[in-house]
Order: sequence, then C-alpha cells, then structure tokens
Amino acid sequence: MSVATARGPVGERPRGGRGPRFGRYALELVMIAVAVVFLFPVYALVTLAMKDPRQIADSPLAPPSPPTFDNFGHAWSSASLGPALLSSTVITAVSLLLLVVLGSTGAHYLARRARGLGYGLYVLFLLGIVLPFQLGMIPLYKLVDDLGWLGTYHGMVLFYTGIQLPFTVFLYTGFIRALPQDYAQAALIDGCNHRQAFARVVFPLLRPITGTVIILNAVFVWNDFFTPLLYLGGSGRETVPVGIFAFVGQYVSDYGLVFAGLVLAALPILVVFVLLQRYVIKGFAGGLKG
Repeated sequence: MSVATARGPVGERPRGGRGPRFGRYALELVMIAVAVVFLFPVYALVTLAMKDPRQIADSPLAPPSPPTFDNFGHAWSSASLGPALLSSTVITAVSLLLLVVLGSTGAHYLARRARGLGYGLYVLFLLGIVLPFQLGMIPLYKLVDDLGWLGTYHGMVLFYTGIQLPFTVFLYTGFIRALPQDYAQAALIDGCNHRQAFARVVFPLLRPITGTVIILNAVFVWNDFFTPLLYLGGSGRETVPVGIFAFVGQYVSDYGLVFAGLVLAALPILVVFVLLQRYVIKGFAGGLKG
C-alpha cells in the first residue's frame, strides 16, 4: 500500500475534524455557563458582605465601590461568632475523629473477616443510610434528655457519630474490598498482629477514602441547623448556623452584616475542602467499587 493511498486523496480534509471541534467548543460554553450559575451566589455573598446599607439599597449586585471590611468586624463582635465557631469546631472535630476510627475499623472487619452474620450487619448499616433520621428525632431527643446530655458537646457528638456511621462504613467497606490483601498478609508474616497490620499498613492506604469521609461528614455536621437548634438551644453552646439564624433576626435590616457573618461562617469548612478536595473524587469512586 502506497503512502498516498494510506493518507487518502490529496486535498481531502481528515474526517471528523470540524464536527468534534465544534462539539468541544459547545461543551466548553455549556460548562462556562454552568460555572457562572454556580459562582453567582458566591459573588452575591461576597459583594453584599463588602457594602454599606446605602450601596446595597442603590445597587445590590454591582461591585462594591468602595469596598468596606467593617461589616466583618461588626459581625464577629455583635453576633458572638467566636463562641459559635468554637462550638462548631469542637463538635465537628471530635465527631470526625470517632467516625474515622470506628468507621475504618468496623469496615475492615466487615470487608475482610466477617462471614454470614457480618453480611447481615453490613445490610443493617446500609439500611441506616436509606432510612431518614428524622424518623428517630423524637425518641433520640427523649433519650438524650433522660441522660441529661441536652446542651452538651458529648450529646451532639454521640448524635452525629451514630447518624453518619452507616454512610462512613459504606464508603470504607467498598474501598477496602478493592484493596489487595497482600499488604496486610505480608505484615502478618513479618510478625505483626492484626491490630498492628491495620494501623501500620492498611490504614495509611486508606488516605483517599479518609479524605472523602472527612469532607463529606464535615460539611454535614458543620452546616446542620435543626439538630443544634433542638439540642443546644439556649445553652450558650450554639453552633454557627444557629448563631447566624439569631443574627439575622437581630440585624434583619442590615444585610451587609448578615452576609459578612455568612462569609466568616463558611471560611473554615472552605479551607478544609480546599486542603482535601483532591481526595474526594478518588476516594468516592474507590468506595463505590465495593
């Protein structure tokens, strides 16, 4: 076969050249439009946070001219965001620690060692994902009240750990099932017991799914409004969403302060997401393989 025959007739354009290029441009335009839609609330949030009441009344969506950062200081002092951020940080951090420890060890047992009854336990964890937790809100509230844990950090930590543990076990179990067993078996041959093999060999391999577990659970716990309002209301340990809710009622006419408070409340969880976002897709995809 000659070279001319292999390349086709002289002057003929390669097949599929213009069509795929047009499709790629159209797809990029669609993605840009979707990005603009998702970024618009962020733009409105930041813009309104840097305006005084006069600028908001004149042109609420125009860029601030000049921008002011006084709203952030006033929001921090007037709405008592410091104690609210401390409460949210303590409850979220301790809940995540328990979820990672209990979820990873429980999932390792279910994925590697459990047979028969272990599969039934795994199905029970899956039912915990499907059933809405609102069905148990009244019995759980009565239980926490009987224990005297209303208005306490450990009551909230126990609630979030129990509610999010099925989803955490589901993610960890799928990811562990996709891992080769050779690493742990090599550690056992070298003299480690099962606890040491998990802590020193298996758990470091779970970094992607651990990042996913931390981000997804942190977003849920940090942004939850109803449960802290019910369990912590009036205790002085309200979390950020409850503090912002009270703040809206007090300064309903000054939306600059309200949106400045929202920006301050979103910054910690945004930092966590930026630090761990590269693990989200990888860990979530690995978790779904099982």
